[in-house]
Amino acid sequence: MVQGKGMRILANSVLTLLAAFAILPIVLLLIGSFTDNTTALQEGFSYFPSKLSGEAYRYILDQWTTIGKGYLNTILISATGTAVSLLITAMFSYGLAIRDLPGRGIIMGILLLTMLFNGGIVSQFFVYTNFIRVKDTFFALLVPNFLLNGFNVILVSNYFRNNVFGGILEAAKIDGASEYRIFWKIAVPLSVPILATIGVMTAIGYWNDWTNGLYYLSARDGKQYYTIQLILNEINNNVNFLASRAAEMGLTLDTSSIPSTTVRMAIAFVGILPVLVAYPFFQKYFVKGISVGGLKG
Repeated sequence: MVQGKGMRILANSVLTLLAAFAILPIVLLLIGSFTDNTTALQEGFSYFPSKLSGEAYRYILDQWTTIGKGYLNTILISATGTAVSLLITAMFSYGLAIRDLPGRGIIMGILLLTMLFNGGIVSQFFVYTNFIRVKDTFFALLVPNFLLNGFNVILVSNYFRNNVFGGILEAAKIDGASEYRIFWKIAVPLSVPILATIGVMTAIGYWNDWTNGLYYLSARDGKQYYTIQLILNEINNNVNFLASRAAEMGLTLDTSSIPSTTVRMAIAFVGILPVLVAYPFFQKYFVKGISVGGLKG
């Protein structure tokens, strides 16, 4: 009994420490966004800054036409990409979960091959820009990298086999239900934990993505599709560019007059805020979804 109590105390202490490591950077991000820009440049970021300021958020409000549009693009991309990804993943996984599916072994082998190898950035860029032609379109942020993930397919497929397939499906087939009806009316409703789990992971991937925009959106024709992460990256690059050009010309640039450091922190916090708000509502599905979906069927 004493040994078990000691293990629980140790486990709780470790988890508390890990939780602190996850929470403290977010707290510093929030405090940094309210720190005076000059103070941040001179003293660095601190949990107890000597001077606070709301200039960063005033800048965001002043630039809300651009930042708000980026925020809307991020929401649209994340919502659309997650919905389409879940649909494709669920249908693909349902087929792979059928043990007597013709060619199942070959399909599974191809799926595993995509998890081990890829064509690289150059070939991927060539295919998406020259054949699929997503450059400077809404689909540039939607299709590459996140639309289908082999790991997610295996998780959902295992979940179907371990928790859905069995007597209830056999009974439905005896009653004359088609595969489509079984999928939509039985398999999907019974798979909410695993679908919610991979849905959150996919949504976070879309929400935090900026590399697709970097590769497939140009500043001239694709700027209308910029997400909040791309806008943050552009602000960062513009400030660095101004500072470097001033140094090359032998000038001294007062970067404190440019909304830079604290604005980045403010936009970053505004960018992750929806994720922080939504995550607790889906957390209950994570343990069950990952643990059961990870079992080998």
